[in-house]
Amino acid sequence: MKLNRGPRAPRRTLWQRLSAPFVEPYARYQHADILHAIRLGVAVVAALLFNKVSQLPHGEWTTITVFIILGLLQYQGAIYTKAKERVIGTLLGILVGLFLVWLSQGLGEYLGLYYVLIGLISGVIGYYAVKQLGYIGLLTGITMCMIISHTAGEIGVDGVYRALNVLIGTLIAVLATLILPLKSTLMWRFLLASNLEACGEIYVKVGSHIIDHTAASASDDDALSLHALPYRHHYTSPMIESEQTMSLDQGIPIAQDMVASLKQINKRLLASRPHLAATARESGIAKETLEHIQRTHRNLIGTVDLLLTAAPRLAEIPIDADNRELLTHYQHELTQAMQHMAAVLRSPNNELFRPITRIQVAEYPSVQQLTFEWQGYFWLTQNLQAQLQSLSELLQQTEPQWFAASGLRYQRREQRRIHAQGGESKLDL
Repeated sequence: MKLNRGPRAPRRTLWQRLSAPFVEPYARYQHADILHAIRLGVAVVAALLFNKVSQLPHGEWTTITVFIILGLLQYQGAIYTKAKERVIGTLLGILVGLFLVWLSQGLGEYLGLYYVLIGLISGVIGYYAVKQLGYIGLLTGITMCMIISHTAGEIGVDGVYRALNVLIGTLIAVLATLILPLKSTLMWRFLLASNLEACGEIYVKVGSHIIDHTAASASDDDALSLHALPYRHHYTSPMIESEQTMSLDQGIPIAQDMVASLKQINKRLLASRPHLAATARESGIAKETLEHIQRTHRNLIGTVDLLLTAAPRLAEIPIDADNRELLTHYQHELTQAMQHMAAVLRSPNNELFRPITRIQVAEYPSVQQLTFEWQGYFWLTQNLQAQLQSLSELLQQTEPQWFAASGLRYQRREQRRIHAQGGESKLDL
């Protein structure tokens, strides 16, 4: 089963291939780890050069802050959130610390009360850090301790300089995100698009594996006597059998590249989860809606896994010509739907998600006459159809938000690039 993908885009020049990660968001997504390393290196060097020029005391806190904010975070939504929390926590810590330093100057012989007050404030900060403030509360306490931990006569000057360097480091980290920006909303879109496309490719191979072998090994007369075949249970997930070749009593073995592809799909599914919170902040989509999309995404992958599991056994069970033709059309339409959804998710244009398919298995009584295994396969395919329809509707409802959050510059640049390459053929499936 082959899909018409439309005319191919012209081959890229060497310069276009080398510059793609720097100008095209999708290529940037594919090389995110390398670009993150480049950005972090540039930010640290910029912080060191600033320290050298400014000669501010305790300048090491500038580079430390850059590493804390950028070290484990790649995407703008998460970085901005961390930077905002660090600024708020630092400013609150400065205010609380300076208040305590000022208070300590007039206590005289009642200095013991000063330490009691520090303990009480620290406890309150810790309580709210656990309850709701989180990182803000932690930074408030740390900055406060920087300022109050001073020697006589310094009035917390060292602590203030440290806090100032933290703010400068935060600013440098935020500015660094403008170098090769990686938006969580775009990354979430691209991960979902890659998984839909990969699921479509596996589904095509599963269908070809089954249809090709049943067409070669069965006749219509064989199909009429299918009810006499005993049911045999074979239900080992290909993820468990990934390192082994399926034996003949389990059916006709599947190609191991499908199992490897399924592993990559699961890796992308796990990689998409950390983007949900940042995508919700960038786009304004409710977290519950994003969780619903993620859950449907996960269920869809599970259904493809089950269809892959059924393939070896079904490849040796004949099916009549009419139902084989129905299955071929059904699989073709669902595969095209997955590829179309992936293309819309990657598109810089505000496209509509099309209906999945008009085929309804309930309208074909002949399916009810098939063996238990084949009925199960059609049932799983119906599930896949329902999951794709649900995912399509959720994405269509939220499209104005995630499309706007992807960035106007990205959309315009990609539109120009696609126009120069002769159109967006994958949307014409």
